[in-house]
Amino acid sequence: MSVRHRRPLLASAVLVVGAGLALTACGPDNSDSAGGSAPSATTTVAAPPSKAGGPAAHPTTHTSPSGAQSDGGSAGSAARPCDIQNLSIHVTARAGAPSQWVIDVRNTGASACSLSSTPGVDLGNSGSPDQSKNIKPVLASGTSRFAVPAGKNAYAVIDLDPSGATTGTAPGINELNVLADQEGTNMPLANTQNFPLPSGVHILNPRMGLYRAGVAEAVTSMTAAPK
Repeated sequence: MSVRHRRPLLASAVLVVGAGLALTACGPDNSDSAGGSAPSATTTVAAPPSKAGGPAAHPTTHTSPSGAQSDGGSAGSAARPCDIQNLSIHVTARAGAPSQWVIDVRNTGASACSLSSTPGVDLGNSGSPDQSKNIKPVLASGTSRFAVPAGKNAYAVIDLDPSGATTGTAPGINELNVLADQEGTNMPLANTQNFPLPSGVHILNPRMGLYRAGVAEAVTSMTAAPK
């Protein structure tokens, strides 16, 4: 794997006996939890350093969401965008489905974060100086950001050759390129990671589903993408 540089008080009054003085104390009430297992916190996130070829991120203040939505629900929008330094990304062939590949993004950070509804993916030739004509998969419908609790994974499945064709496929494709969050506010194109594909792989009208909390759900989402 390589990285290519391209592209809201409960006041309690305490009566002091004999002194006739009342002391009022205020404090925050943090009773929510983030991701089901991590404690809730309203946190100010420091902006990561600007990457070459991409915009600098700005500090944001947020309250951790109640958990990841397996359907990519609105809780995803409440979590700060994931930082590439807190993500582990892997691409593996799906057992029993030779043309399908699983994109596995793990949140290694200490708090929940969110990803775009799908990763940014294209397919190309690692040796080509021109990546502008790389093939992009057809995507399942969905725009909500996907929340990933700390220590949990988000999965997306891409089918490189849904029809199973062996002729008429795109020649020279040997690489799958992944940008974990394609909306780019916190993850410029320079954070794209490149994964080699085996020789002889067939690419024809690829399609990809939305991020989901499990592989089976990700497969179901992928099959709903237009053919």
